[in-house]
Amino acid sequence: MKPYRTVLFDLDGTLLDTVDMIVASVRHALAEHLQYDPGRALAVAGVGMPLHEQLSTHAARAGARLDDVLLRRLVHSYLTHNHAAHDEAVRAYPGVGDALEQLRARGTRLGIVTSKARGIADRGLRLCGLRDYFEVLVGAEDVERHKPDPAPVLEGLRRMGLPVAGTVFVGDSPYDVRAGRAAGVSTGAALWGPFPRVDLDAEGPTYWFEAVADVLAHVASTR
Repeated sequence: MKPYRTVLFDLDGTLLDTVDMIVASVRHALAEHLQYDPGRALAVAGVGMPLHEQLSTHAARAGARLDDVLLRRLVHSYLTHNHAAHDEAVRAYPGVGDALEQLRARGTRLGIVTSKARGIADRGLRLCGLRDYFEVLVGAEDVERHKPDPAPVLEGLRRMGLPVAGTVFVGDSPYDVRAGRAAGVSTGAALWGPFPRVDLDAEGPTYWFEAVADVLAHVASTR
């Protein structure tokens, strides 16, 4: 067991229980403009990808001829639906606040690496009382390449002035595990999220976490 001093977290499906809201917004946008429903399983499979990429992938499955105009309409429909529901629907997973408080008490350096737009990610964290735990929040606008590329993870560490050594990246999706591994950090698969263990197992995470509090067993105190 390595005594990690830095923990990076994904957001949706890892800290915030927003997956049902995301899936509903994806299905709404596709139904409105393409009269297409990917079903829950395929909609969940896209969680963790940037929004434009999610919607483009679904549009291709629907056989749509996707151009910039249609993509803008899909994105607008998604965002309108999502933001209308967001503030009442967003909530942290059980135990997240307590675990973050304990990590902070140990002096752990904490950051967020998400494919979500930074503004709405920040809003969700604040509504759940979690924003102040994190030094940095790397969102979709902050990098040109997104998970599973390692760029977002490396950008988070760059902003914190930290090396990859001594860092573990915790996320619920295969994209998170792949991005962390490519960045050279250890990875923790969050089993409380929406992805089945078999999908995460294929990416070879360093650790399996049944609950967010499990991260504490791998973090050293710096105080």
